[in-house]
Amino acid sequence: MDLHQLRCFIAVADELHFGRAARRMDLMPAAFGRHVQLLEESLGTRLFVRTTRSVALTDDGMSLLTDARTLLQVADAMALRFRERVRLNATTLRLGAVDTAAAGLVPMLLHDFRAQRPDVVVELVEDKTIGLLPRLLSGRLDLALIRPPTQLARQIELRHLLRESVVVAVQSDHALAGRACVTVCELADEPLIVPNRRLRPHSHDLTIKLFAQEGLKPSITQVAGEKQTIVGLVAAGLGVALVPRWTSRMSVAGVAYIPLAFSGSEELNVLPLAAAWMGGSRDPVRDEMLQLLADNIARYRAEA
Repeated sequence: MDLHQLRCFIAVADELHFGRAARRMDLMPAAFGRHVQLLEESLGTRLFVRTTRSVALTDDGMSLLTDARTLLQVADAMALRFRERVRLNATTLRLGAVDTAAAGLVPMLLHDFRAQRPDVVVELVEDKTIGLLPRLLSGRLDLALIRPPTQLARQIELRHLLRESVVVAVQSDHALAGRACVTVCELADEPLIVPNRRLRPHSHDLTIKLFAQEGLKPSITQVAGEKQTIVGLVAAGLGVALVPRWTSRMSVAGVAYIPLAFSGSEELNVLPLAAAWMGGSRDPVRDEMLQLLADNIARYRAEA
C-alpha cells in the first residue's frame, strides 16, 4: 500500500465512477484500475462492489475511507511544511509551461522577472497540461502555465490569464498564404491536421467547434500529438492546421501563418491559458512571479 494508491481509492470513493476518477488523477483507465487492484491485494479485501452500471463501497471500503483521508491529510501537511521550509530560502523557481506559452509568454515573463529578481534561477519545464499537473501535485513544479482542464485536483489554485488567438498554418506556397485573414468556410475543403484529443483537448475541440459553428465537418487527414510535428506536417504539404498564435514563434521553414476570422471566442472557450499552483502554501518567490503576471498581463495579452 502506498499514498498514490490511497489517492486513487479516494478518487473512486468520491466519484463512484472509475472513468471520472481516472481523469481526475490524470491517469489512463488501465493504469488507474491497477493501482486500486494493488491496494485491494495488499489489504486482502475488496473495497468496491462493481457492476457494469454502478460502483459502491464495501463495508471494508467505508472503513478504510475515513482512515485514508486522515492519513493523506497528515502526509500532505507534512510535505507542505517541508516544501515551505525549503522554498523560504529558495533561489530557484521551477516553472512549467505548455509549448506555445513557452514560446510566447514565457520569454516576456522571464525578461521582466530577471530584471526584478536577478538572484533567482528559473528552471523551465515544457510539457502538455496532462504532464504538468502531476508534477505540480508532487511538488516538482512551483508554478505552471496550463490550458485549464474541465476537472482539477482540489489542492490546485488557478488564475485565468488570457485567451490565445488562433491562426491557420499553411504551406508557404499555398493559395491562402498571402491572405490577410481566412475564414473557417474557406477551409472547408482543405485537408486538416488536428492535435490528439487526449493530449491537447482544448486545441482539438476548438477545431471541431469552429467547423460545427459554420455547419461544416472538418476533413481530418492526420492526427499528431506535438505542435512541432503538426507544423512539420504542414510544411510537408500534408494539410493545414488551426494552431495558437504563439506557435508562429516556433520557426519552421516553409510555413506561413494567417489570422483566422471568427466570432464567439468566449462561448467557444478559445485556447485559455491559466497559472496553476498548489493552494495553501507559502512561497514568496512563486508569489512574486504571480504578482508580476498580474501587473503585466494586459501587455502580455496584447501579444497573444
